[in-house]
This record gives sequence, C-alpha cells and structure tokens, in this order.
Amino acid sequence: MKILVVGSGGREHALVWKLAQSPDADRIYCAPGNAGTEGVGENVPIPTNDLPKLARFAKENRIDLTVIGPDNQLAAGIVDLFEAEGLRVFGPDKKAAQLEASKIFAKELMSAEKIPTAHARMFSSSAEALNYCDEVALPVVIKADGLALGKGVIIAHDRADARQAVRSMMEERAFGEAGRRIIIEECLRGSECSVHALVSGKSFRMLATARDHKRALDDDLGPNTGGMGAVSPADNWNAAREREFTGSIMQPLLEGLTRNGTMFRGLLFPGLMITQQELRVLEFNCRFGDPETQAILPRMRSDLLPLLIATIEGGLENVAIEFDSRVAVTVILASGGYPGKYETGKPIAGLENAAQLADVQIFHAGTKQQDGKTMTSGGRVLAITALGDSVEQARERAYAAINQIHFDGCHFRRDIALRPPDT
Repeated sequence: MKILVVGSGGREHALVWKLAQSPDADRIYCAPGNAGTEGVGENVPIPTNDLPKLARFAKENRIDLTVIGPDNQLAAGIVDLFEAEGLRVFGPDKKAAQLEASKIFAKELMSAEKIPTAHARMFSSSAEALNYCDEVALPVVIKADGLALGKGVIIAHDRADARQAVRSMMEERAFGEAGRRIIIEECLRGSECSVHALVSGKSFRMLATARDHKRALDDDLGPNTGGMGAVSPADNWNAAREREFTGSIMQPLLEGLTRNGTMFRGLLFPGLMITQQELRVLEFNCRFGDPETQAILPRMRSDLLPLLIATIEGGLENVAIEFDSRVAVTVILASGGYPGKYETGKPIAGLENAAQLADVQIFHAGTKQQDGKTMTSGGRVLAITALGDSVEQARERAYAAINQIHFDGCHFRRDIALRPPDT
C-alpha cells in the first residue's frame, strides 16, 4: 500500500515511523514532513493548508490511505474533499470535527447528553464576558471557542487577569477568529489524563492512555503550550476509571452524535480531569495527540495500518490491539522562548549519538535539512521517547539521550512524568 501522512510535526513523524513497520506498507509520503520523516519516507513539498493540491497528489499517485495529522485541516474539511474524490482517508469529516473545532459545540453536546464537564458560560460579546468576570468565582478558565494550536486556554486567578484574557481573545484577537466567541468555565482540580480511542460510528477501541504536561516550565508553571512531554500509560488510570469513562462519556457521546446525524470515524481523544468525585471532560480532540502519540506508538506492538483501515471501513471490534507493558516517557526539546517568540535556523548536534542509546526513539517536529545539516525550524523541535521497566528507568534513558543533543537556546522540562505535588 501507498500511504500519505499529512503534517510536519512530531506526531506525524511518529505515525510515519509506526506505519513504515507494517508489512503492507510499500511506500510512505509525508506532506510536508520534516527532517525525521525524510529519513523514513519521502517528503512532499505541499503545505498542509493546500487541500486541493493534497487531494490531487493522492489521486495522481494512487495513494491507498491518507492519514490526517493536524486539527486545522480536519476542521477545514479535508476528509470531505478526499472522500468526494473517492480517496480513502483516516479522520473525521468536517461536521464531526466540530467536537474539537468548536468548544461551544462540544459543551452544548455534553450538556444535552449529560456528560460530566466543567460548568461554563458562553459569550459572543466582550462586554458581557467582562461583566461576568466581575461576578464569577475565581479562579476561572477562559477558552477561545476555535482552534488555537493548544494555546487558547488561560487560567485566571484574579479578576484583572480574567478581564485581560477576555480582551486579548475577543478584542485584540490574539488567536484570530478562534477567539470571536469564548467560554468561561470553572477551574477543575485534580489530575489530567489523555485517553485515545479509535472510533467507527458507535464502535470504539481504546488505545493506551497518556498524561501530558502542558505548561512550559517545571512544576507546571509558565504559559500553556502544545505539550512539553508525556508519559504512557497514565499513572492516574485504572480499570474502574475506564468503566466510568465508557459508561458516562464515550457511550453517551457517540449516541448523541448519531442522533445528530454525525458519523465519527477516526481518532478521538478526550482530555480528562480526574477529580475526587468523577471524571470530567476538559476538551475533545479529533486526531492523534501531540506529544501523546510519541509516547503511545512506541508501546504499540500491533500493526497500526489495519487498525486505521478497520476504523474507516468497519470491523474495528475484530482487530487485535496489543501494547508493550513497559513505560514510555517523552520529553520535548523546544526553541528558547517557546511558546512565545523564538528563533529558528539553529544547527542540531548529537542526534546520532542519542539515537544509538538503548530503547530510545527520536521524533522530529520543528526540523529541516539544510546543506546536509539538521536545523531547527519551529517551536517544538524534537520529542525524545524512551522505554523502561519503570517510570524512573524510562526517565533516566530519556534524559540521558537529551544530554547528547545540543542546539542554541534548547529548552525542556526536567520533571516530565513526575507527579505534580498537589495530585
């Protein structure tokens, strides 16, 4: 089979890496890819937002399966376009992708289906939102309705910060059209967990769990990012919570979507907050997580390719899924200043030495090849994943690999996979 993966981040490198292991994968393309995907498959210089050109490439090259990585393209209807051209594609269509593309859509659906989530108010007027900031109990979480690269969430601990967040999103348009409408919701206390599931209509199969680290700095300080690291399996998950997740979240969600005439086919991962009382949904994501994927796929022993095809065509319940029992720890190496302003074009040294370490896998994100050298080209540059018999061993291996890698301004958290002190 010929496979096309759309995207250029660490998630896409992990998908290309895993799909290349399938005996049925003959040739793999990645559009536009990065320095890491170039070493596994063939990069195609098509921007992810040029949907017609991507579809034309898939058709002209007789691609058997296209896997969509980024959320923006799903929200823009890339799956609808591919399916209209008779192309097999993995990911939800535009209607189903609203679960991630609009937090207000997701909140309204959860309310209708009585799915546990944070209490919230929705606003399309900045004046009304600012007035609400003067009366709501603190702290509060303020979210842009639309997609904002994982950064459109601000936790405000005082009224001045809350009002500034509202102005930033709705008046200054810090996140563009994503902040035209916002949600102000209660701040939940507990520990977070990312749960990935392959979904085919009303059928779903759980993948491995993960716990990611969103804040830029150690001890969960600093601004939110797209993710600074992850550990799989999540250390706050068990069989009882999985039963609760199935009964109170997944089943009512899929039934509600079906009643609305929405058929979800693809990867769904709800971000969960585990409180003392129950599981509550923080958000829905309609694609593989980043950096969770870089921690989950190295643990997957099963062939990923037939799982994706069964998700699209049916029969998902008949496909085996097996995971390595070991722990995976993924640490993100970022450009200095990320998630704010940062410089690119820095040469990366030590990748070959790090890759030779046992049970270590390096996934590229913001990288490119230039004059025979690997250079930085984005905010999140590399994802270093290590497997171990324990969290401690996996952490030791991951950070040993990091010690081999150098680029100017390299920034990473040193507490990935450690439990925050208040959970």
